[in-house]
Amino acid sequence: MAPNYNDQIIAEFHANSGKVASFGDVPLILLTTTGARTGARRTTPLRCFPDGERIFVMASAGGAPKHPAWFHNLVAHPEVTVELGTGTFPATAAVAEAAEHDRLYAAVTPEVPIFAEYQEKAAPRVIPVVTLTAPGLSV
Repeated sequence: MAPNYNDQIIAEFHANSGKVASFGDVPLILLTTTGARTGARRTTPLRCFPDGERIFVMASAGGAPKHPAWFHNLVAHPEVTVELGTGTFPATAAVAEAAEHDRLYAAVTPEVPIFAEYQEKAAPRVIPVVTLTAPGLSV
């Protein structure tokens, strides 16, 4: 069976100290969550953004009508693992609420307008913003 797109990104991330050529200088993480139903560990490459002493990601699923599986997993099990560059960090995930969600989403869309397009496409689903906190974790 041929590797899927995420598997290829993960392999390149590991082979190149956290860099993936097709993403250029865009900061990526590998987020490993525990399955909400299965308990299986799953790893997903995601674009991340800085917010002080933590980072955050968007559960956009490319504007799909449903939240991505990794989002449901971290809601059920907020203790996650984050790989950034050559570092691996146990982290705590939290879903940003109301004002914080709006502030973080608004901070991203001028820099990465595709996230505004994803939100339009996903409506009425509101794309969640997830903060990741761990000692030493920053972009």
